[in-house]
Amino acid sequence: MPYVLLLVAIAFEVLGTSLLKATEGFTRLWPTVISLGSYAAAFAALAWAVRHELPVGFAYAVWSGLGTAAIVTIGVLFFQEAISFQKVAGVLLVIGGVVVLNLGGAH
Repeated sequence: MPYVLLLVAIAFEVLGTSLLKATEGFTRLWPTVISLGSYAAAFAALAWAVRHELPVGFAYAVWSGLGTAAIVTIGVLFFQEAISFQKVAGVLLVIGGVVVLNLGGAH
């Protein structure tokens, strides 16, 4: 169950971040409400996940790593952001860090 909560937290964080551009600096009501609500739900789900046996360091590493990879992918696919070797390498390094943390007994 904690892993499901962690995935829910990641999904809400990605939704909130994806909507940031649509808020136009928090001047548009509904995108702002949904974005901030998504962040609140993300932190709540993350808190519940770490409350139920996931170490906070591991949970945060997975949350931030998968969230970063998802946001970069969404940016490239939906917001016409450029993809570069540096961007791909950075995401792979973040994911590699999460894997090393996991293999090192972080949970």
